[in-house]
Amino acid sequence: MSEDRRIQGLRAYASQFGSEPAEVEEYFVTKFGARFAEEAFQATGGAAWHEGSLDLKYRGLIVIGILASLGGAEARLRGHVMWALANGATSEEIETAVLLVANYAGYARASMAQEVVRDVLAADVEDQ
Repeated sequence: MSEDRRIQGLRAYASQFGSEPAEVEEYFVTKFGARFAEEAFQATGGAAWHEGSLDLKYRGLIVIGILASLGGAEARLRGHVMWALANGATSEEIETAVLLVANYAGYARASMAQEVVRDVLAADVEDQ
């Protein structure tokens, strides 16, 4: 597996977590084990992350829609909403992404996601 791809994956996670790549690696290895961590770094450093593709704002909005569609991923969704905000997504764009989920994946999943989104947005306003 490519070392460049691994490094890119670590950088992508570091961007999301607001930390250094070494901290990300330590966290993943401790939390998930070395083999799972390596798979995550390689996958995240893949073609979807190459330069010239979607910017971080749009990536964030897409991931929000995917996590909301899955259901049961509210803990991960919270971090991705914060990451999308940090990368320029507006509250309206984020709420619209979740609204689309209601149309395509169902109201129950979208409503759970919307609760998370509203909590994060309210906290973001309080922090400003």
